[in-house]
Amino acid sequence: MRSFASLLLSAAFAASAVLANPIRARSPYSVKETHFAPREWKKLDRADGESVIQLQIGLKQGNFDELERHLYEVSDPSHARYGKHLTAEEVNDCVKPKEETTNQVLEWLRENGVEPAGTTSAQDWIIVHLPIKDVERLLDTEYHNYRHDDGHMVARTTHWSLPRHLHRHIDTIQPTNSFFRAAAQKADWVVTDEAEEPASYQTPSDPAVAKVCNVTSVTPECFATLYKTKGYKAKGGPKSSVGFTNYLGEIPIRPDTKLFLQKYRPEAVSSAYSFKQYSIDGGPVQDGPLTYNQSTVEGISNEANLDVQAISGISWPIKITSYSTGGSPPFIPDLSTPTNTNEPYLAWVNWLLEQKSFPKVISTSYGEPEQSIPPSYAKRVCAQFAQVGVRGTSLLFSSGDRGVGGTGKCFSNDGKNTFKFLGDFPVSCPYVTGVGATMNFEPEESAYRAARNVSGVFRDLYSSGSGFSDYFPRPKYQNKVVPAYVKSLKGQYDGLYNKAGRGYPDISAQGLYFAYFWNGTEGVISGTSASTPLTSGIIALVNDALIAKGKPALGFLNPWIYSKGYKGFTDITKGFAYGCTADNKGFPVQEGWDPVTGFGTPIFPELVKLAGGHHH
Repeated sequence: MRSFASLLLSAAFAASAVLANPIRARSPYSVKETHFAPREWKKLDRADGESVIQLQIGLKQGNFDELERHLYEVSDPSHARYGKHLTAEEVNDCVKPKEETTNQVLEWLRENGVEPAGTTSAQDWIIVHLPIKDVERLLDTEYHNYRHDDGHMVARTTHWSLPRHLHRHIDTIQPTNSFFRAAAQKADWVVTDEAEEPASYQTPSDPAVAKVCNVTSVTPECFATLYKTKGYKAKGGPKSSVGFTNYLGEIPIRPDTKLFLQKYRPEAVSSAYSFKQYSIDGGPVQDGPLTYNQSTVEGISNEANLDVQAISGISWPIKITSYSTGGSPPFIPDLSTPTNTNEPYLAWVNWLLEQKSFPKVISTSYGEPEQSIPPSYAKRVCAQFAQVGVRGTSLLFSSGDRGVGGTGKCFSNDGKNTFKFLGDFPVSCPYVTGVGATMNFEPEESAYRAARNVSGVFRDLYSSGSGFSDYFPRPKYQNKVVPAYVKSLKGQYDGLYNKAGRGYPDISAQGLYFAYFWNGTEGVISGTSASTPLTSGIIALVNDALIAKGKPALGFLNPWIYSKGYKGFTDITKGFAYGCTADNKGFPVQEGWDPVTGFGTPIFPELVKLAGGHHH
């Protein structure tokens, strides 16, 4: 190992001849990863070599297997360590790269005149800021501009290389070949009189439900009645907490939330102004109403408003935290500012892991086709989520709104355009809890609304997201239920999905026609981006009951749900996942677990009892 002084000297020397060709390397370069651009992205001209990007280098973690073992032990109710979550320091000890890894990667960067701009406290990610032309030389690749069908532009490549001796030390480097679009999982906001009663709707026979539940505008009082949180008085102590994430420039609007709570949960009005907002990587925050430009030109904050209103409507007085992560177009870079790379989950989760503490439940209503992200990157982001779970926080992600893949979208990006169902990420990560959507009340069934034209506006098909991961194998906790479901299909859809993959969602809740306010006006909105914050609020109440008894919060939910918690959910047995082709019904909803509604919808008092919080 060379001395530190000689390293500094070589860094100074290399910096003066920044990336003089050819790169001196201890071993020849070879391709580390190839990943095609999905069909929605069109390749254009070469990217501007002067434009500076923030490069995130994911070093191989020292002992992830050990971290995963801890995660499953502290999350398994039958294990002696159940609930004994790890501290930030203990987590960092597990994932910190081996010294050889760190040294070799730093040596390679320094030989090429590159100085790290920062690193995570576990030192498992190194951040560097470089002009694209230097990144091209460092990774032996070429960046092009790609345009998404929606007009969004990114600079990307389809493959990148490393010196051979570094392949085992570096898991991933981004932005290179990932085609994130991080869409909010929402069908669309409509004014209330456009909401149509589903054809399958039956009036509830339970008079309490019938009295407060209107299928074309579902309110907090309906949710509280349906899922039996009504009458529970949350203690809302300092440890009771729930958070939600915002991306793509979305901002929760306080005056709208105030109008919503005034109408539906008057005692909770103060929470419209008391929730905390954090800005990460320049994410926007504001306290006032939407501006004219935000409401008419950009049309933002339907999603963020839905999140904060769904959570505060059910979980008051539990304290709420909002995270806004930058990475939203339009972004006008200058040479000194790294271009927004729009890879929001990693920026968010790495920021979160640096904090001493964070909410016990965090809701995320965003996702995209798994295949738009290279496997190496998806796996590393998922591994970061495991670090959050082992520290005692439940991460809930929406399962998507396109059923098994969306109309006309079901093609692989393997260069062959094979017809197949498309899984979604991050919900496909085995360390998070996926939430699907239901509609109607007695019985609830999986959420679905056919594509249609409403007063000249085309409304896309909406169907609760459903499926199996192509990247993540089926986790142990699913071994009892998923093979049984696959077997029941008797070979239907063979070849269109990965039978051995992680199935999702795990659970579900209402997700059609939520009443909410936007830009001073009431309307309704649908999506698994509604069911996810609603469920997060209910899990926060379960935690509240546990914390009041001096018990730890639930943390990573899935091992508990699959072993005993499932008894606290109403099994949904009606419906299908749709998508792919117009008449194509995808996976059917069935008794027990299914990949459309998971184990079903929450029964709050039962969940509290099963978790050991004794609901009175």
